[in-house]
Amino acid sequence: MAIKNIILTGFMGTGKSTIGQLVATQLQRDFIDMDALIEQREGRTINQIFTESDEPYFRQLEAELCRELAGQEGLIIATGGGALIPEANLRVMEQTGLVVCLTCSPNTLWQRIGQSEDRPMLAEQNEGRFARLSALLEQRAPAYARINHQLDVTHLSPEEAARRVSELAEKST
Repeated sequence: MAIKNIILTGFMGTGKSTIGQLVATQLQRDFIDMDALIEQREGRTINQIFTESDEPYFRQLEAELCRELAGQEGLIIATGGGALIPEANLRVMEQTGLVVCLTCSPNTLWQRIGQSEDRPMLAEQNEGRFARLSALLEQRAPAYARINHQLDVTHLSPEEAARRVSELAEKST
């Protein structure tokens, strides 16, 4: 039987990349950060892609990468926060993998990413940023809720979250 991929998704700042790297180390698997891979292939940052080519172009790159990675096995994958919002992307990833949505309280997300300069979806400045974060979180909530496996990481260390993801993967095989 093929070794399922483990796909971590969820809103920006939930710890997908950090937790994914820890899970990959625990399970001795390869780790793929979709945003980092897109940046590497494009030779520019996500911010630059949004600015120079626009969001639809970036979303197309994400969709193509979802299909590509779903064709592989045994990977730990951290998606971008919006990668699995389109139902087609979610379905293709679910075909060959265990998809886990990491959730976190808005206040904790704000503490983690509120002042970050490399979040193109939080382009508003100062006071508008928390409102933008909250609105985007609310907008994406129905899509995130479609995902069967949810893990609230608000009060978990990255190590504890990684352990829980690994346990979930063991139960699902």
